[in-house]
Amino acid sequence: MSLKILVCISKAPDTTTKIAFTENDTKFNEANVQYIINPYDEWYALVRALELTEAQGGTVTTITVGSATDEAIIRKAFAIGATDGVRVDAIPADAFFVAKQVAEYAKAHNFDLVLTGKETIDFNGSQVGAMIAELLDMPYVSLASKLDVNSGVATLACDIQGGSEVVEVKLPAVISCAKGMAEQRIPNMRGIMAARTKPLNVIPAVEVQSLTSVVKYGLPPAKSACKMIPADNAGSLIEMLHNEAKVI
Repeated sequence: MSLKILVCISKAPDTTTKIAFTENDTKFNEANVQYIINPYDEWYALVRALELTEAQGGTVTTITVGSATDEAIIRKAFAIGATDGVRVDAIPADAFFVAKQVAEYAKAHNFDLVLTGKETIDFNGSQVGAMIAELLDMPYVSLASKLDVNSGVATLACDIQGGSEVVEVKLPAVISCAKGMAEQRIPNMRGIMAARTKPLNVIPAVEVQSLTSVVKYGLPPAKSACKMIPADNAGSLIEMLHNEAKVI
């Protein structure tokens, strides 16, 4: 069975980025920020989609809600192997706004699978996949660590407390992908060259009202200094563990 797969691709700040906020802590300061493909989208959702289509035939289309500055990460997805891509020309306002854009495009193009990463590494909301499934009235499996497709049925494994749960869903379906789904791929020179000419379709956003707004961002408390205890002073360490250590 040839598969037609849509993979949601979002950008996220590189993990080495220094986080700061502007406008009275209501906006992320993007000055001098290096963006990457959200790792859950790239390493797991995209790569597993490519593995499935390489084995069974088909196409992998990426979709991104963002501005022209996001096209660099889309081209990287092309370099890894995606067939083509779509950019919805809008600034992502919240999870519902993004989900609505993806759902409207997916609805018009009859995909067998819609794959997302389990969450983005900046907001960690883990909302978009479930919202897409609801808007499309499709089955949804979250946090899947394995995915196989055979004769129109997807078999998935999800890590649960103390073990693994295996479920089956009929296609079409929406899946959020977690660690274990696939292994990271590094683009080769052939892929990088091919990425320059792969089709990227820019489409207008559908009109939708965001459901949430940011009140304030805040940084976590600074870490306390590390206290070094001499190896021959175990009594002092025990006393500190009793009186100062906090269980989180």
